[in-house]
Amino acid sequence: MTFFRWLGGFVILFWLIGLIFKLGGALINYLLVFAALIFILDALFNRKKSL
Repeated sequence: MTFFRWLGGFVILFWLIGLIFKLGGALINYLLVFAALIFILDALFNRKKSL
């Protein structure tokens, strides 16, 4: 699961870079927002399971 967290972190990083420099279209930004939400929800639910 650590790999997916790193991958999600990179997705969020590149999405922010894309927003700052106006790269990519609207569909790409929507898909990256969706991926970022899944990453955050996965991190939250995984943390609750491990406690």
